[in-house]
Amino acid sequence: MQLVCLVDLEYDYINPYDSSSRINNVILPEFIIQGVLCFILLIARHWFMLFMALPHLYYNVNLYVTRRHMVDVTEIYNQLSWEKKQRFFKIGYLLVLFILSLFWLLWSIGDEYE
Repeated sequence: MQLVCLVDLEYDYINPYDSSSRINNVILPEFIIQGVLCFILLIARHWFMLFMALPHLYYNVNLYVTRRHMVDVTEIYNQLSWEKKQRFFKIGYLLVLFILSLFWLLWSIGDEYE
């Protein structure tokens, strides 16, 4: 959704205020969900997946602590390419984590039938 808002802003389909408010509304829940998932991986003792997810959690915490997690309405055009690159990298990273999760799921199901 964040990437769609940025692309719409780039092609002038949406104004900067609406785009930044839509992006800012989903940032904090995204951070909370990432923290909860890392906590669940810690409790379940899935060490490999936890260590794969920790860099993303660290990045999110660093953004929140330095107060760079929100998109500024007045600077959104200046930071548009950086924000898009950041969102593409995040999607790629989460896609790799998802593929690894599916691999471990299928591997564990295969071990049950042997």
